[in-house]
Amino acid sequence: MPGLLFSHPTGNANVRAALISLLEAGLLAEFHTAIATYPGNGWDFLANSKWGRELKRRSFDVRLRAFTVQHPCRELGRMLAGRLNLPQLSRHETGVFCIDQVFQAQDRQAARRLRQSPASFSGVYAYEDGALESLKAAKETNLRRVYELPIAYWRTLRQLLADEAERLPNWKATLGGGVNDSEVKIDRKTKELELAEVVICPSLFVARSIPEPLRIKKKIVVAPFGSPPVSLCKHTISTNNAGRKLRVLFAGSMGQRKGLGDLFAALRLLNRSDVELVVMGSPQASMEFYRNEFKEFIYEPNRPHDEVLKLMRRCDVFCLPSIVEGRALVMQEAMSQGLPLIITPNTGGEDLIIEGTTGFLVPIRRPDLIAERIAWFADHRATLFEMSRAAATKAGQFTWAEYGKIIADGVRQLIHA
Repeated sequence: MPGLLFSHPTGNANVRAALISLLEAGLLAEFHTAIATYPGNGWDFLANSKWGRELKRRSFDVRLRAFTVQHPCRELGRMLAGRLNLPQLSRHETGVFCIDQVFQAQDRQAARRLRQSPASFSGVYAYEDGALESLKAAKETNLRRVYELPIAYWRTLRQLLADEAERLPNWKATLGGGVNDSEVKIDRKTKELELAEVVICPSLFVARSIPEPLRIKKKIVVAPFGSPPVSLCKHTISTNNAGRKLRVLFAGSMGQRKGLGDLFAALRLLNRSDVELVVMGSPQASMEFYRNEFKEFIYEPNRPHDEVLKLMRRCDVFCLPSIVEGRALVMQEAMSQGLPLIITPNTGGEDLIIEGTTGFLVPIRRPDLIAERIAWFADHRATLFEMSRAAATKAGQFTWAEYGKIIADGVRQLIHA
């Protein structure tokens, strides 16, 4: 039986894991993407030039090479617009090289391929914002339709962020995409989900965000992301460092979608000299804005992944009080380096928490409870050694191989239904 046409223009860790599992299960026919770097191809050559650093992130397992079909034009335009400082070309939804146009252009290419040769495929696997045309084509040609929803469904996301804009108006500009999506984009998302037969979600939070009338009609597959290799050699708390400050780490886009405003409010309430906050990520406002909200944090800019893990090992607790996510991979990265968590259920990581052992779950919009949990860690430093090991052990239970297996099993059941 032929396999799936798998479509994603950029690729990331979960895309790679899904691809390999589908390949190994004999369920992959073609992989459509914008740019794929393989040893010896032209992109590989450019990746080693000063203009090609971005291309290093587009490398895939060499076993996928024979299955790969590339559609590079729009994505190259987007990358060049960034390099040449031409933001109007990649402006949200309207720019000719914006990420929406990249996804939609590839979606059209995938749909064309399905219509040209439907007998070559058993179905299509596509992602939110880049699936409408290919799902339509699959339905027209009686092929199966798999759809990955990486973040909470748009109605849930939009309502949560609209409430945040009203609750914390000073932080509105940091909320990011979702609040200002056009009705055209929203309509695409709605139609995509309606067309899907199987919906892949990274967390129960995302699965629950799907409206119930649709949820009961679809096969919902919850596939939690994998973790990086676990480190049990971080400094951890001992008698040698028990006197230093408790280092609380936040990592991610520096906006209120990630709950940074609530974390700052918690630190203001806490007002303890034995706790310090480390913030690593991309500013969504001026640094003056953040310092006005909470002056005493240590800012760390973005860095390569290995350096992120090193920074995590120099901290004690990871806090991500997000308002809406899919499943924030950074939580498992932090746990893998021995950091217990303080997170909200809306991070998609409630299954990571064994209360008081791997960390604590707090409701959204509760700076007072965040402050209580940080204070608890500061007052129970001796427990951090065991909690560090428990967090790392828990992270190690989530592997990319298992993530891919869950997806492959869900696809196999659909194809053979």
